[in-house]
Amino acid sequence: MRSSARPLAALLAALTLTAGLFAVGPPASAHSDDAVPAGKASDVSLAADTYAWKNVRIDGGGFVPGIVFNRSEKNLAYARTDIGGAYRWDQSGKQWKPLLDWVDWDRWGWSGVVSLASDTAEPDNVYAAVGTYTNSWDPTNGAVLRSSDRGASWRASTLPFKLGGNMPGRGMGERLAVDPNKNSVLYLGAPSGKGLWRSTDSGVTWSQVTAFPNPGNYSQDPTDTSGYGNDNQGITWVTFDERTGSAGSATQDIYVGVADKENTVYRSTDGGATWSRIAGQPTGYLAHKGVLDSSGGYLYLTLSDTGGPYDGGKGRIWRYTTATGAWKDVSPVAEADTYYGFSGLSVDRQQPGTLMATAYSSWWPDTQIFRSTDSGATWTQAWDYSSYPNRTNRFTQDVSSVPWLTWGASPSPPETTPKLGWMTEALEIDPFDSDRMMYGTGATIYGTENLKNWDSGSQFRITPMVKGLEETAVNDLASPPSGAPLLSALGDIGGFRHTDLDAVPDMMFTSPNLTSTTSLDFAEASPGTVVRVGSADAAPHIGFSTDNGANWFQGTEPSGVTGGGTVAAAADGSGFVWSPEGAGVQHTTGYGSSWSAATGIPAGATVESDRKNPKKFYGYLAGTFYLSTDGGATFTARASSGLPTEGNVRFKAVPGTEGDVWLAGGSATGAYGLWHSTDSGATFTKLPGVEQADSVGFGKAAAGASYRTLFVTAKIGGVRGIFRSTDAGAGWTRINDDAHQWGWIGASITGDPRVYGRVYVSTNGRGIMYGDSSDGDGGGTDPGTDPGTDPGDPPAGAACSVTYKVTNQWAGGFQADVTLTNTGSTALDGWRLGWTFPDGQKVTQMWNATSGQDGAKATAANVSWNGRVAPGASAGFGFTASLSGGNGRPAGFALGEEACSVG
Repeated sequence: MRSSARPLAALLAALTLTAGLFAVGPPASAHSDDAVPAGKASDVSLAADTYAWKNVRIDGGGFVPGIVFNRSEKNLAYARTDIGGAYRWDQSGKQWKPLLDWVDWDRWGWSGVVSLASDTAEPDNVYAAVGTYTNSWDPTNGAVLRSSDRGASWRASTLPFKLGGNMPGRGMGERLAVDPNKNSVLYLGAPSGKGLWRSTDSGVTWSQVTAFPNPGNYSQDPTDTSGYGNDNQGITWVTFDERTGSAGSATQDIYVGVADKENTVYRSTDGGATWSRIAGQPTGYLAHKGVLDSSGGYLYLTLSDTGGPYDGGKGRIWRYTTATGAWKDVSPVAEADTYYGFSGLSVDRQQPGTLMATAYSSWWPDTQIFRSTDSGATWTQAWDYSSYPNRTNRFTQDVSSVPWLTWGASPSPPETTPKLGWMTEALEIDPFDSDRMMYGTGATIYGTENLKNWDSGSQFRITPMVKGLEETAVNDLASPPSGAPLLSALGDIGGFRHTDLDAVPDMMFTSPNLTSTTSLDFAEASPGTVVRVGSADAAPHIGFSTDNGANWFQGTEPSGVTGGGTVAAAADGSGFVWSPEGAGVQHTTGYGSSWSAATGIPAGATVESDRKNPKKFYGYLAGTFYLSTDGGATFTARASSGLPTEGNVRFKAVPGTEGDVWLAGGSATGAYGLWHSTDSGATFTKLPGVEQADSVGFGKAAAGASYRTLFVTAKIGGVRGIFRSTDAGAGWTRINDDAHQWGWIGASITGDPRVYGRVYVSTNGRGIMYGDSSDGDGGGTDPGTDPGTDPGDPPAGAACSVTYKVTNQWAGGFQADVTLTNTGSTALDGWRLGWTFPDGQKVTQMWNATSGQDGAKATAANVSWNGRVAPGASAGFGFTASLSGGNGRPAGFALGEEACSVG
């Protein structure tokens, strides 16, 4: 969906931005100042269920271009991803906590984070500059998000231009910075020629710094016409010299990096009033990072001949002495010996003169990390050649916690497995601990806690420090009736067979290794038979398994195949139909030893199989549904009237019932919704009340139900979300909430045929989410209506007290604060508080807890960060609610089956 906008010139002329409020709550549900369309009236039942959501564990899987440590509070750190949101480090669990799961469908681009800034003066404050693409691919403008509770809740200021968290140059930075002396002042470097921007009210409003002279001129590929490669990478970083200010007074010396090979560093010495190019600076390169070591008065630059993060053939490291204006090339190797650019850069705040840098674009044989303890005069490196091709490493590397990082490879020296990394544009030494360092790669975050061993001549230990950070883009999901509960098709790292959803698998799919898997399927009546297709540098683009995905073998392919497309397995595993990129639809009766072209169906059609009749296959393209009854050899056109002719369309057949097909998809400019056929696609009926739908899947039927549970990502009753139906679409229950939206989730959804209510949801950058209903057996009342039904309730001996206070009231509504205190002797490890409203009050919004309500009965359940309440400790939450009459206090509160005293 595209949103309308005022002309950009008019917005730039205004030069100020208004701030919108995001509903408070960790993770927060969000609304910005952009108008949100009013919900349409619907005759669809919209009950609400309480679901517990978790990631299917993969650990990492994508590019981490930025890591930021707060310099005034120990163990406070953040990480940004290019498409998968932002995270805060949890030292107690040594894991990352997601902060942007509230990003909704319409603002999916805000899942891309181009920069992060943590406030030194007030560590509770954190800022994120968000937006995924600067061209038409992203329908919304960028924004600066601000939080005063470490990312638990956010407010937003929407910008009059776009930001590019997944654009070329995204590893440079940080583009967003807080003045360490006067923290109400922030700067933001913009792409696309939009210049330098400043806020003087803690990020609420922003104005362009018109005095800044250079908006940048470098683009990755000026000949690209898509707006991607030819976008001006703009202003790339901002660094303050904190010595030139004092508490409460703005810092005077500010350094700014620009994507301009001849003019890459500028400085202001009067608090940003005027700016000038620094004389004598290096030319012919872009400064990826600019870090100031205040102990020595040095500004260090890591430079590359391109913007990265993939490319870069030459690079240097330069040092600027701020006191004298002298520049010096302090590169660790001669320019002629570089085949990479430099980017990752950090100084040790505990050990003056110590700094580290990365050769981010050294793909082969490995990345390189450099370290100096004398301000760049001399360097050592993480590995050296002993006698080529053999290496001597200063480190040991243990990936046992994320074993797939070896990629199942057996490379010849000088390559190793696992690799030290690639795309290593983020490296940070803990400002409080010289032994701890973290760095981001194209697949994970690595780190060490004994870094000083480097200088003593002994080896330091590198391990993944990525738990909790899930960054895969998911293309397809399958949950067979036996074997592993989940098989996945992923971008970049192929996919996995999960036998335990809460454990990292040993390896991704191999034999063949597909860089991205686009589609997979299993035989419904023989789930050991599995097929997958995807992209690869060369053939094959298809693999088969006869043991439920545990082991694979390569298939042959017809000529002309350039990509995976979609694939379907016959219900009994006797044959397959494949619609690859670059070739027409094909079918085979074996495991791909030979393929024959299907007739009657156009190239590029999406294909699926009937889940009962092994001879039936289906296809769809541009508004026409196709049927084959001879194993995919021939197809005939079936229904076309009223079906979507544009947009993404996904369809699936119901297991165990021949000819039962559900189709979801379309676009806002044409037909869009959910359709059902019970006659193999001869006719389809559009479901009323489902305004939009994008993916559909099936799970175990509810107790007493005669039809499989239906799951959709959809817009129903004016609400975007994930919905469940236990009665073939007659009624719908929303099973996610505003705190769990994950941006764009339209690629795939499937229920679990063995666990009622369980659903697996694809995201585009936050990995695979799975949700479990509190109504675990599928029977009884709707989940969430009875506070005592939650499986996470505390033990029966728990004791509790509650204070309930109305803090504000207005015509038709009120706000209340609730405090739950553990007065028992056992810690609460997860809690759900229930009460009954006496006057028909309805909760409209809740923060610091997840709400549920059925009639007068309301519940509040803990969120991820406040679930554990020690004896004597308290957890608080608040909510707003509507009124239709009186506003009587609840008579009592219950924690599970335990009544709480009320204060």
